[in-house]
Amino acid sequence: MSDERLRVVVGWHMHQPEYRDPATGVSALPWTYLHAIKDYSDMAAHFEADASARGVVNFAPLLLEQIEARAQTIAGFLDHGAPLKEPLLEALVAERYPTDAASRAALIQAGLRSHRERLIARHAPYEALFQIAERLKTEPGFAAYLSDAYIADTLTWLHLAWMGETIRRDSVLVQQLSEQGREFTREQRLALLKLIGEVCAGIIPRYRKLAESGRVELSTTPYGHPIVPLLLDLQSAHEAMPGAPLPDAAAQYPGGEARSRWHFERGLQVFERCFGFRPKGCWPSEGSLSEATLSLLPEFGYEWTASGGNVLHHSALDTHPRAAPANAPIRFGEQRIACVFRDDELSDAVGFQYQTWHADDAVDHLLGRLESRAWQSPRGLLLIYLDGENAWEFYPYNAYWLLSTLYKRIAAHPQLKLCTMSEALADEPVFAQLPRITAGSWVYGTFSTWIGSADKNRGWDLLVHAKRAYDRVVAADNLSAQQLADIDRQLAVCEGSDWFWWLGDYNPDRAVSDFESLYRLHLRRLYELLGEPPPPELAAVLSHGQGDPAAGGTMRAAN
Repeated sequence: MSDERLRVVVGWHMHQPEYRDPATGVSALPWTYLHAIKDYSDMAAHFEADASARGVVNFAPLLLEQIEARAQTIAGFLDHGAPLKEPLLEALVAERYPTDAASRAALIQAGLRSHRERLIARHAPYEALFQIAERLKTEPGFAAYLSDAYIADTLTWLHLAWMGETIRRDSVLVQQLSEQGREFTREQRLALLKLIGEVCAGIIPRYRKLAESGRVELSTTPYGHPIVPLLLDLQSAHEAMPGAPLPDAAAQYPGGEARSRWHFERGLQVFERCFGFRPKGCWPSEGSLSEATLSLLPEFGYEWTASGGNVLHHSALDTHPRAAPANAPIRFGEQRIACVFRDDELSDAVGFQYQTWHADDAVDHLLGRLESRAWQSPRGLLLIYLDGENAWEFYPYNAYWLLSTLYKRIAAHPQLKLCTMSEALADEPVFAQLPRITAGSWVYGTFSTWIGSADKNRGWDLLVHAKRAYDRVVAADNLSAQQLADIDRQLAVCEGSDWFWWLGDYNPDRAVSDFESLYRLHLRRLYELLGEPPPPELAAVLSHGQGDPAAGGTMRAAN
């Protein structure tokens, strides 16, 4: 008797761009290790705690490398005093702080880079530190009057507040420091650093064990998280955005197919080194797919891929007279790879809508929607897929209550079958067939987040110019194998999607400044490795933000 339940796959995407200065290895931004102690750790703990839990977790290879590096540098510092290469961690365990007001103010503001309601106001001592710092907005010089103890406490609370809820509930150290609330000694701060290092060092082994147990299916992206359809064909942006302006520098990205293949193969090498096997699934960076991308994926052993529902919607409208197939894997034309498209409504509900709901109400609402879809699509396959790191900062208790009930409630429902993607596809669901895919991403079903506006197109122009310099130098064949490897990796970093994501005045000014300056730094380093002078344009700011988007711009809704 066939199993008529709706297959439900829940997937979480984890990625961060390369934050390390390419010349020194020092991190410009702390988000890799902060998300490790809060989100990557909590997500693993929820799978570990619930035997019925199943899901897909996608790791970008650049993120895996940075998690490893952070664990290694913390261990090196604690074992023999090696440089931490993480300014916030160095400040956390510093014996004394700079005396000038500007440096002290910068450290204080860095210590307050937390969600006000969820991470600061939750802890009375942290809130008190925040209230004192508010005076700096009108009187920057006031920082000179704040003691080293104030700065140390602020930095300690940053790390205490970012601790995952499962760590908070299990760690005696975190509980003791939180109860103490103030006047943290350097020995206590070093103990906190040791815990951070242990958590970072445990992330990859924990997910490897979860994969071996069958609770989690691990998938990956191309190495540097590029928008592969645009590397292959910049004109593919017009499939879902007819007439959108494109970069001036070239009709195509030079050598885009070779670069795409490099990203796929290098990404798989990093993944296999970390987890011991090659994955069956690829979440293409930002769910970006095209006909040319689908043709490449099977060459690297991928059996399934996924994107946003709007890509399917556009593909159906463009090539099929009927509505888009609901809750079914798709095959396009002669392509044999399984394509699964997320339910945008339910995915965005988890990412945005449920943040202010009671967890029980949120799960009840989600289950009601899943029941409705189960009646419509017996033996169907429904994908809930979203950012697995940035969403939880906006939830109380890092979404502990939502995530601790979500898996077991779905798994226990008689009309639903909680699966990994490969399990769902092994059940031989009925595939829908469409002639071709319309190129796009999980955001709006287009590439507008990465190309098509003045600031984003300028970013592409700079990248195209750098790639032409790369082609000239590599063609001369005067590089050693190590030089070429270093240059290839640096180019891959510059090809990443995040730089283009943040270019645009609709984003917050600080985030735009952080990312556009880091992008230009990475491009300058590429020219240095090539032995070429950086163009003068790299000295000019690319974009100025002034917006206040949902989730601070770190996530986008599908529509």
